[in-house]
Formats: sequence, structure tokens, C-alpha cells
Amino acid sequence: MDLWFSEFHSKTVKLSIKVETQLYNESSNYQDIAVLKTKEFGNILTLDGVIMLTERDEFIYHEMITHIPMAVNQNIKKVLVIGAGDGGVARELSKYKTIESIDIVEIDEQVVKVCKEFLPQTAIGFEDERVNLIFKDGLKFVRKKDNEYDLIIVDSTDPSGPGEVLFTKEFYGNCYKALKDDGIMINQHESPFYKEDAKAMNFAHKRIVQSFKMSRVYQAHIPTYPSGHWLFGFSSKKYHPIRDLKAKEWNDLKIKTNYYNTNLHVGSFYLPTYVEEMLKDNE
Repeated sequence: MDLWFSEFHSKTVKLSIKVETQLYNESSNYQDIAVLKTKEFGNILTLDGVIMLTERDEFIYHEMITHIPMAVNQNIKKVLVIGAGDGGVARELSKYKTIESIDIVEIDEQVVKVCKEFLPQTAIGFEDERVNLIFKDGLKFVRKKDNEYDLIIVDSTDPSGPGEVLFTKEFYGNCYKALKDDGIMINQHESPFYKEDAKAMNFAHKRIVQSFKMSRVYQAHIPTYPSGHWLFGFSSKKYHPIRDLKAKEWNDLKIKTNYYNTNLHVGSFYLPTYVEEMLKDNE
């Protein structure tokens, strides 16, 4: 008998992936967590029935949310990551010897435990001695921080369930306060394609531009995310993501990547017309 996992990307569109077996399926205090083994995408992590990552394409998301700010400001020493319970962001950040500390604030300890067991290719990031895992609510944690971090990466789930508070004006305002004078914030910005995803994208963008004067959106192609077209936000108190790109300096580091490069860095900020028009309507 064929087993298939299906996720609705809209009310009339769904992605289906053939499953070899279910490796894990339990409910934490916050959400339903499952890991599925598939032939095409390897192990897949789902939260409340939504794909968070697959072994096949996770590198795209983690490289684009991490290396963009690191190629702009190579003096980043102290990093705060909100979410990222799979360890992928930590893995990419650990490639930079100049970083001194990486605080990862994840609300659901069970997600980390599951990823360490079933998704070692991302969870390896937790092994870096500079990583400090903190199991708390991201909003409550960042409220108490002031002028402390060079970089904040918001690797949140979708704006529902435990991730909902990470899309509010209060949260983004607290991130601004927690950053140093030249600080950068990166967030996953949802997809602009399907109506409900575009609504969440616009919701986030409208609130970010209320806190950050410098706010730009960039894109990546992630096959298992809704429509495959995914956006990220670059917000900063000082830096422009293209004008301040240190391409030569970053390339001299010889960091191994499979998706990100400095030419793509520039190109990713050139958005389709329909996306630009959406964003302007909310600025």
C-alpha cells in the first residue's frame, strides 16, 4: 500500500510526497511533531502537519537566512537566533570563526530532541561550543535585551500556534531595541504567491517597516515550501544589503555553500513586479 504525506498550500492546492515510513509522531506541549522518511526528500520534519524542513532542500533556507547578513557585516560577534530548533542556522553560523556567541531561543525543547535523533545533518549545529540553547518564549526573552546583539535571525514557524507572537509589531520593536547601533535582523518572510501566505507576508512586512527604516526583502527557491517561492527580510539600523556587501572579503573566507554565493546575494534582492507592488502597498 502506498503511503503519502500531503500538505495543503492553499484550499485547492496541495503538495504530496510518497512516504516510506513514519519515524516519529508525538505531541509536545506546543505542537504535533512528526518525522517522515521519504525517498525523494530524505527525512522530513513537520510541525502541526506543515513541512518545516527536508534533508533534500534544507540547505537553501539555512544558507539564505544566514550568509546574507554575514557577507554584509563581517564584524558580527554576538548572534541571537529565535526558533531554529533544527540546528541548521547554528550549523551555518558555526562556519564563521569570528563569531563569539550564538544564543538560540527555542520554545519547544522537544523539537531539538527530535532533530538530534532524526535530523543529524542540521542538528550538528548544536555541537558548536559557542551555541547557548535557551528554551524560552522568544518574545519574552527579547523584551529584556537592550543594545546587545550584532545580528538577530528570526527562524520562526508560520504565524500561527507558538510562532504567532514572532510576527507582531511588539516583537520586531523589541528586536530593534536588542540590536546594537549597526545591528541586522533577518526574518523568514513567508511566500507572496498564494493568498493566505501573501496575507501573512504583508502582515509581517508592514510591522517590520514600522520599526526599521532600512528594510529590504529578498527571495529564494525552496521546492517543498508553498509555491516554491520564499521570501526573507533584511532589516538594519545601518547597513544596506547590496551597497554594503563585502563580496571579495566573503569569498576570501572560502566558506562552503551549495546555494548561496555573492552574485546570488545581489540578484536575490531583485524581486518580481507583483511582489514589489505588494510590498509598496504596505510601506
